[in-house]
Amino acid sequence: MPADEIRGAVHGTAPVPLSVLDLVTVGAGSTASDALRTSVELARRTEARGFHRYWVAEHHSMPGVASSSPAVILANLAAHTERIRLGSGGVMLPNHAPLVIAEQFGTLEAMAPGRIDLGLGRAPGTDGATAAALRRSDTLNEGADDFPQQLAELTRFLDDDFPDGHPYARIHAIPGPVQGSTPGGVQSAHRPVIWLLGSSGFSAQLAGMLGLPFAFAHHFSAQNTIPALDLYRETFRPSEVLAEPYALIGVSALATDDEAEAARQVRATALNMLRLRMGRPGLFPDPEDAARHEFSPMEEEFAASFTRNIVHGTADEVRAGLDDLQKRTGADELMLTSHAHRGELRLRSYELIADAYGLPAA
Repeated sequence: MPADEIRGAVHGTAPVPLSVLDLVTVGAGSTASDALRTSVELARRTEARGFHRYWVAEHHSMPGVASSSPAVILANLAAHTERIRLGSGGVMLPNHAPLVIAEQFGTLEAMAPGRIDLGLGRAPGTDGATAAALRRSDTLNEGADDFPQQLAELTRFLDDDFPDGHPYARIHAIPGPVQGSTPGGVQSAHRPVIWLLGSSGFSAQLAGMLGLPFAFAHHFSAQNTIPALDLYRETFRPSEVLAEPYALIGVSALATDDEAEAARQVRATALNMLRLRMGRPGLFPDPEDAARHEFSPMEEEFAASFTRNIVHGTADEVRAGLDDLQKRTGADELMLTSHAHRGELRLRSYELIADAYGLPAA
């Protein structure tokens, strides 16, 4: 597998390759269609500015997040881009049959050959009741506990290499490698690059043992970032995929033209997360609503803790914060997610960050 499918190029003065994590945020007063149009425009712009990859994350039953179907969104993005890598950050594997994911991402690979990443997580990406509805099971821990076995099965489907005698030996994920071995077939044997995602040590250790690239959710589990990355590097075993560890971290970052606007948007982000944690998820709040919200002392403590890990401010302030974070963690890649009430502010944030690092002009 070519190394550049995983390792991106560094542009301008950025310390490492920069990438995008998109939750397809839906703000109050906007529609899912608005959010999806913003995603297409963001993918186009970040591709033009030299960002390495663009991932969307699976979430369910959250009105402010329109990314419940990563494969569908990625198909649309593939039709509007040419070079940027596209992928899931991630698909929550326990929610799905491995064969279904192999078929979906095999189809994406056929649409955008050599550009597809398959990032996999073991959390549900939602609350327990919604997870039960997705899985048609009340045994919610079973999927997470079986994650290594599910991963092995998915990999077999993607490589089309179940051993003789296996119950699935005659089952093929299509599009996939079997089309190349069928008489007259010319299908490429290439498949999506598998990444493991995590917010704790479990997937870090599994990714290391399997020699896979690892993505850590620093944006919502910052206290575990360095321990998880250390564990990944310590347990890493070279594989056909990677000779040495490669880890990216997801970072919440918002650059605006003035610091006050960044603070307003980040306050709204904190209120949005607070509502989610309280079991009342909604559309991403208008900053004016967030300014009027009377935070209790406990809510204020939560908001302060949460916003502490959002790199925000002017472009220069965000660049300095990202540089410091990369130095502290040793991350090989920074995947930026920008949350704001309006799509144009999210677009502007990535443009400002690109300018601050002197990334290629659009």
